[in-house]
Amino acid sequence: MSSNTILQGILYGALAGAAWGLVFLAPELTREFSPWQLSAGRYLAYGLFAAILIAPRARKLLAQLGAAQWRALVWLSLLGNVVYYVFLASAVQLGGMAMTSLVIGFLPVAVTIIGSRGKGAVPIARLAPSLALGLAGIACVAWQSLAAGSSSGDGTQKLIGFFCALAALISWTTYAVGNSHWLARLHAISAHDWNLLIGVVTGLLSLFIAVPAFTVMLTPHDGPEWMRFTAVSAGVAIFASLFGNACWNKASRLLPLTMIGQMILFETLFALLYGFLWEQRWPTLLEVVAMLLVTASVLLCVSAHRHEGEAQMQVEVDEGGGH
Repeated sequence: MSSNTILQGILYGALAGAAWGLVFLAPELTREFSPWQLSAGRYLAYGLFAAILIAPRARKLLAQLGAAQWRALVWLSLLGNVVYYVFLASAVQLGGMAMTSLVIGFLPVAVTIIGSRGKGAVPIARLAPSLALGLAGIACVAWQSLAAGSSSGDGTQKLIGFFCALAALISWTTYAVGNSHWLARLHAISAHDWNLLIGVVTGLLSLFIAVPAFTVMLTPHDGPEWMRFTAVSAGVAIFASLFGNACWNKASRLLPLTMIGQMILFETLFALLYGFLWEQRWPTLLEVVAMLLVTASVLLCVSAHRHEGEAQMQVEVDEGGGH
């Protein structure tokens, strides 16, 4: 793995994190609507935009998809999009952004630990310092956020929100690992087209929750609320789902699973930055420390993979030379 490949992967990972950080704001901006309506609105828009973009190449792409690829598209769309976002939006509205960010912040640890079991992966012991710094950064964010919002919400509601966040964590960890494996196996389909295919399937699946969400579950809303809901749904679909997922798929093809897990830290970092802008304030000392720890975590992870790559290259040279 060359330094240029690593840098490209980090760039795409950072761009994905910048886009995905927006999803934590969406439930706060549209509190009048339920998580089911938020998920349906976002993914109907995602599916529509993806269908428009993929239409010129649809016949060629469909010819390259077999039964296994269709099954993968369905379960990846469910776990990584519909199910994940319903649980995430529920967690934000019930337990708040602080608690949700804390639980979702463990994604890098979960994905990296799973990835360390793969063939040729960097040993978990070598990634331990990077993981420790990442956890320390998340702990700083959580301490600051939970201390600031400790007076809001009752215990039962927050407990339900916690389990929703935990379900979102499990859902997206499964998606990240499965999607990375499928991207490694696909050669005739680009990462961008795979993202669009997931978008189309997600849009179709969201119809099953859109019908009850916008009929029997719908409560009265005024014109401005509907306009804000439509704008947020379209914005999240374009920036988080289309752009963010495309960047993530590019990063997944450039980086190993043990390293791609660390890239999810950017989502936590950008969600924090967007929170500062929304609240119109400067970061506290703990939040500054958290940013530095997250940055150091990613740099240590890069260093571990670079050294592992150099060691493997040296072994290959030695074996080739007959030593």
